[in-house]
Amino acid sequence: MPPGGRVYWREAAAGLSLKLKTRIFVPLRLLVKEYPQFVPGHLQLADSLFADKKPEQALAVMERAASLYPRQPDLQKGLIKQQTQAKRWLEASITTRQFALLNPGHPDAPAFLQLSDEYQERFRSRLRTQITNNTIGSLITGALGIALTGNPFAGLSALQTSALLLRGETAVGEAVADRAKRQLPLVEDPEIQAYVDRIAQKLTTLAGRKFNYQFYVVNDDKLNAFALPGGKVFINSGAILKSKSEAELAGLIAHELSHAVLSHGFQIATESSEAGGLMGLIPFVGGLFTNLVVADYSRDMEQQADILGTRLLASAGYAADGLRNLMVTLSREDKPFVAPWFSSHPGSQTRIRYLETLITENGYNRYAYEGIAEHQRMQGLVRSHLKKRKRPTTKQIRKPNLKLPTNSRSSLNGDSQR
Repeated sequence: MPPGGRVYWREAAAGLSLKLKTRIFVPLRLLVKEYPQFVPGHLQLADSLFADKKPEQALAVMERAASLYPRQPDLQKGLIKQQTQAKRWLEASITTRQFALLNPGHPDAPAFLQLSDEYQERFRSRLRTQITNNTIGSLITGALGIALTGNPFAGLSALQTSALLLRGETAVGEAVADRAKRQLPLVEDPEIQAYVDRIAQKLTTLAGRKFNYQFYVVNDDKLNAFALPGGKVFINSGAILKSKSEAELAGLIAHELSHAVLSHGFQIATESSEAGGLMGLIPFVGGLFTNLVVADYSRDMEQQADILGTRLLASAGYAADGLRNLMVTLSREDKPFVAPWFSSHPGSQTRIRYLETLITENGYNRYAYEGIAEHQRMQGLVRSHLKKRKRPTTKQIRKPNLKLPTNSRSSLNGDSQR
């Protein structure tokens, strides 16, 4: 560390020994601002803030540090520590699982997977208590709703939605997927479905989570794909048309699959419910969960999905630059990035550079299987289905309306760019 950083560190140490707050916090804040690469500075600042009874500030310090250096294990452990001290059990569960999945060779990875399950159960226990405590209020609200509207279900819908969250990721994903399947025009071609399932099977066996994975192909020529909690993934037929090889399509599928494996959609759903109050959700019958289909993932989430997705791609025997090459292909189009898949994602050139670095630093094989001939045959089948389909209006091809108001969301990473 440069001399200036050492001065800040010595001053903070002196402040800690003398228990003088100004000599603790001022140098530590300057230290993490000017020398963010010094990991102990973040950890000490967070611990000192927690000791000063400022848990939210301590958590914010660790969230920012872990975001800056997502592969630094001590920072991830520090973030988990602050999350558990603040009793943010869902966040702690997700962080520990993500750490284990993104760092499979780390000696603590197996223990972190066990901790993830433990924290998930603590979250569910808290949610059960909240549901129980709110039942009386819901029944009172329901009685008022019946009196005003004549609808006997008016007061129970929020409780139903909370109960669905309590059942976990698979239940949430299945509920939203059932609705999506009714609203989206699915391709019912056994050859195309078998092709996508074969690719997906190679990836899911390596994903590290046991879900009832299901993959659907939507008859839409736009390049788009989205993942729901519990491993339900929807891929537009346009993704098959606009990718140049099986490896490129597999890269897209691996990225979306990673969102499900890393619990990103479930995290968004739960944030939405907690931000507006557990009983403040949109009625269960009318619509489900903020942005689960048009997912407004943070840049941290996108980067995590890139890391895990590219590793899955390489481990499955595909050319590791499949996702990276798909980015390049689309960046060369005359009208770049009109596809919905890019609407909430980082800029194309930034993404290409990051993926290139990721592949190079990890030594992934970019000369493995591409799969061009079979992919071209599938493209022919997709074109025939698109021609048969009557051209819909813009309103008809929109994704299903499964959202909560956007102001009901809050980010676990408060300073993440979106």
